[in-house]
Formats: sequence, structure tokens, C-alpha cells
Amino acid sequence: MSNTSYSSNPQKKVISTSEWDDKLAEVNISKSDLNKLVMNYLVIEGYQEAAAKFQEESSTQTTVDLASIADRMAIRSAIQSGDVEKGIEIVNDLNPEILDTNPQLYFHLQQQKLIELIRKGMTAEALKFAQDELAPQGEENNKFLEELEKTISLLVFEDTAKSPLSSLLDHSQRQKTAGELNSAILLSQSQDKDPKLPTILKLLKWAQTQLDSKCIYPKITNTVTGEYE
Repeated sequence: MSNTSYSSNPQKKVISTSEWDDKLAEVNISKSDLNKLVMNYLVIEGYQEAAAKFQEESSTQTTVDLASIADRMAIRSAIQSGDVEKGIEIVNDLNPEILDTNPQLYFHLQQQKLIELIRKGMTAEALKFAQDELAPQGEENNKFLEELEKTISLLVFEDTAKSPLSSLLDHSQRQKTAGELNSAILLSQSQDKDPKLPTILKLLKWAQTQLDSKCIYPKITNTVTGEYE
């Protein structure tokens, strides 16, 4: 006899925990697929030591040279700390084609370098750098020119914090640039630019939201432990 019953709301049926568990038991997910999901997360998020250890223990292979993770994390760290030149140097050592084939990314790195000069109050150096390195790119691309003009407008304000574009000086701008570069490196290695696991968790939340309007069921309230409410 089915464990499914109906609540006081005639539009919603109630699915018991036992029936829910029975349905989950029918879903066949291989250990290999789960291991690949874990490895995907470790590699993309840059956990080199953990990825190496997991590979050893689970025999899960990856197409990425795990040693390259350290370079990728060094690049991200350099950009997030404001050392754009160092980040560019490392990425060129890793794979010069990444910047050679991505003019938008290269422009954004140069733009970030300009922002760092403005942050340090190096006005003359910032103007010269903009004229020599960024203006030629802006002449060929209207979008680049617009972004350059916005960045240069920071110099109009003696106190850059009062500029309507002061967010360019926030740490979040460094993170944005570092993230764009990190994604390009991953794509050059035939990897996803984002780990699959967070996407799956978002899909889980979306699916539960859809179910909430249709039935009462054992809803997962703790995605770490998988506990039901």
C-alpha cells in the first residue's frame, strides 16, 4: 500500500520519508561519477594538495596537470593583491596564447594595472600608461574606449572615494579581473570555468522550490549533511 497521503490542502499530496527514501534508492549514481564531481571542484577551486591526495586515494584521473594549479593560484593571488604585472608574467609562462587570443581579457588586465597606478596616486604614470598602452586599444574598440574613459575619470577627483566610479578601486574589482583570467586559464585547459557542485546545489534549491507548491515532502534543510526537515 502506498505511503502517499493527502494533506488538509487538497492541492498538495504528502510524501512520507520512507517513500521518499525508496525513490532515492532507485536512483543509480556511480561512485566514479561522484568522485569526478569532487575532483572537478578541487581542481577548479585550486585545492592542489587535496586534489593530489584525492587522486591517490580514489584513483580518479583528471586531464589537468595538478602542478599547474599552483601557477593558477599564484596568478589569482597576484591580481588580487594588485600586482598585475606579476600575474601577466606567470600566465605568459604558463601559456602565452591565453592573452594573445583574448584581447578583451588583455585589455581588462591593462585596465586593472591603470587602476592600481591611480590607487597609488601616481597620476603622471597613470596618464602615460593610459596613453601608451590603453588608448591604442580603445581606438580599435569602442567598448574599450568607454571603459578607459570611465577609469581615467577617477583622476578628476582629488579624493577618488568621492567619484561615482570609485567602485573600480574596490577589492571586488580586483577579484572580478582575477576571476576573468582564472576562467580563461581553465578554458585553455579544457576545464569548466566554474565547478559543477555549486551549480548542482542551486538546481537542488530550485527543484525544492518547485516541489513546495505541489506537495509536502522530506525537504533537505542541510546540504552539508543531507538532513531532512
